[in-house]
Amino acid sequence: MLDSFLLAFTALFSIVNPVAMALIFSQVTAARTPRERAQLARLVAAYSAAVMLTALWAGAYVLNFFGISLAALRIAGGFVVAERAWALLTAPEAHEARKQEQATQEQPTPAGSVEESAFFPLTVPFTTGPGTISVAIALGATRPADPAVLGRFFVGMSAAAIAIALLIWLSYRSADRLVALLGQTRARVLTRLFAFLLFCVGVQILLTGVLDAVAPLLERARNP
Repeated sequence: MLDSFLLAFTALFSIVNPVAMALIFSQVTAARTPRERAQLARLVAAYSAAVMLTALWAGAYVLNFFGISLAALRIAGGFVVAERAWALLTAPEAHEARKQEQATQEQPTPAGSVEESAFFPLTVPFTTGPGTISVAIALGATRPADPAVLGRFFVGMSAAAIAIALLIWLSYRSADRLVALLGQTRARVLTRLFAFLLFCVGVQILLTGVLDAVAPLLERARNP
């Protein structure tokens, strides 16, 4: 349970990066009242938890339903995670610019539209977009084959997703203070640090998938 929690928390924190995203959240919601921003932070955190939990629990099973093997899912998922981590590691400015463009769809609007903008664009694609969903599906694909430990695996993964959602709420709620404390340079340093950890997670998932695919072939070669 602890192993799955640490694996999922590291990967999800790296791709969501709520601290860095709070800097952009502060900019694009500057025209709203403090009460509306607090409401947005709460709703975005709740929606983000729902998105991550759905991808973790159901994503791999849906793909398996369409005939995609667990080994293939792990290889593809690991590759996607590693590729996204590499992009974050080498060019965090491009990632920030894309997120800024996504979030600027949130225009200053009347208070009645807070619930609408909380899901789109502030949750999807700004906070938990395709990158987060693909990482969550790849994490779900690392589920153990032993049914005895499957429950503990998903409890650990789910706890990590909920912990990330709480961090999103805290970061967005305290966005102004984080802007004053960190600034853009320190935020980019954090982004690169966690991007490297995410890259390692992606490589590990990819290696697990390769071993799963190769193991039956090696077994057949030993026992023709």
